[in-house]
Amino acid sequence: MRNFALETYFSKWEFRATHHMTASDAQSISVGELLTLAKLPQDSLSDLHLGYTETWGAPDLRQAISETYDHMSADNILCFAGAEEGVYAAMRVLLNAEDHAIVVVPNYQAAETIPMEICDVTGVALDPDNHWHLDLDDIRKAIRPTTKLISVCFPNNPTGHLLPQDDYKSLIEICRKHGLFLFSDEVYRGVELDPRKRLDQAADVYEKGLSLNVMSKAYGLPGLRIGWIASQDKDVLQRLERYKHYLSICNSAPSERLAVIALSVREKLLEKNRALMRENVEKLDAFFADYSDIFDWQHPDGSCIGYPKFTGRGGVEAFCERLVEENGVLLLPASIYTSELMQTPPDHFRIGFGRNNMDAGLAAFRDFMDRNHNTLKP
Repeated sequence: MRNFALETYFSKWEFRATHHMTASDAQSISVGELLTLAKLPQDSLSDLHLGYTETWGAPDLRQAISETYDHMSADNILCFAGAEEGVYAAMRVLLNAEDHAIVVVPNYQAAETIPMEICDVTGVALDPDNHWHLDLDDIRKAIRPTTKLISVCFPNNPTGHLLPQDDYKSLIEICRKHGLFLFSDEVYRGVELDPRKRLDQAADVYEKGLSLNVMSKAYGLPGLRIGWIASQDKDVLQRLERYKHYLSICNSAPSERLAVIALSVREKLLEKNRALMRENVEKLDAFFADYSDIFDWQHPDGSCIGYPKFTGRGGVEAFCERLVEENGVLLLPASIYTSELMQTPPDHFRIGFGRNNMDAGLAAFRDFMDRNHNTLKP
């Protein structure tokens, strides 16, 4: 497999940088805080049996997950050890060497590199000059007789862009017309900055839709490593379950219990995270307005990340490297989102706004900008 650029970069900096300003997840909480939120005693897990769990996921967990959809039952849910395992299993099961896949770019790297290990892949670009708009005509032009799957991520990682409702419905009709699977990464659903823009989940509205989700991003609980795929196609889910036998086999029993508890208070968790993101994105709006001669900041639609453009001297790679080395502020430069399928914007960086450390991080960021403003100006 190709080097996973994001994880390689994080392995160097994530736990060394003073200010992790590019996190893609919402603020995490402790087990104690979760139990308190759910009004459960602190020793709720003391009698938990630490044996194997069901490969599909515990029945009550799958039931709780199904209730986050409009038309799914527990039988429409297959759990995974995080979202990454779900991406890997789905691409390996659905695609063969003679197939063709279409992937929206930019995207989470695994959405591109895993299918590229299997078959021909075409990238379709989000337009950086038009608020990361997806032109559906580009999708239509990319479809071949051998096309099997379209992979999308909305709210998008890294841009935070959401498809307009009418475009999303048209995308589903394109898939239906050509009999294509729609693999829909929906890990940021629930933390849209404007809830009116929230999209239907692919599994609810399309018979060949696969909805990927996880406890990590919108819920802010990545340590649980609980993800899932929802689909109306139970034959596909069965094939995915059998492939999982070669991967994690089953999920962690404590993680399953904690995920059930978290989903029982899901609206409280999501509202807490949305409130923090709304507060933090206003701080980013103000920050980037102060340095508008160096940054082009497009307000994201959802998720807890944005993808501003660096317009200053020296390029974004050198800028991000200096920022973390001199002031301890970690951002993800555009090289992390380079695509092998097509040219991607070389001058952007990912910044996160889902965590509690925004004030300290922005203060360190501002100190760097004020000290270097004249040398950074284009």
